[in-house]
Amino acid sequence: MAEIQQHEGQLDAAGKRFALVVSRYNEFFSRRLMEGATDCLLRHGAGPEDIEIFRTPGSFELPLVAQKVAQTGRFNAVVCLGAVLRGETSHFDFVASEAAKGIASVGLQTGVPTIFGVITTDTIEQAVDRSGARAGNRGADAALAAIETADLMDKMGSE
Repeated sequence: MAEIQQHEGQLDAAGKRFALVVSRYNEFFSRRLMEGATDCLLRHGAGPEDIEIFRTPGSFELPLVAQKVAQTGRFNAVVCLGAVLRGETSHFDFVASEAAKGIASVGLQTGVPTIFGVITTDTIEQAVDRSGARAGNRGADAALAAIETADLMDKMGSE
């Protein structure tokens, strides 16, 4: 029986460039996500010169800026970070949905791994937990996904 070929990326950021596209809205949470992502990239071999940060007004604007950044061809991956907290109106549903669809679309259109690192929560406590407290840091999780996916894409391009 033939052996099944398996392809996967490694968690090595050395020699790769990363863009962090970060929402300023809900700054308390998005800043913690950005710090988690930056720390993760540095711990996995990226240098400070390999990371650039682009700030947007809110999460709704993340996809547009991510697309422009990805189209430059200067980055191996783009990590989109923000926090959308449910309020008393349906605004949450529109922003969260459009951010998710837009970010996914950027990766598909550009071929640059574009990672969804936007936390969407019902409560402030959940946002605190997901931005560095009990549930870990989703910014760091997004950075890990960016490293691994960028490495896999590089390997697929050279095979």
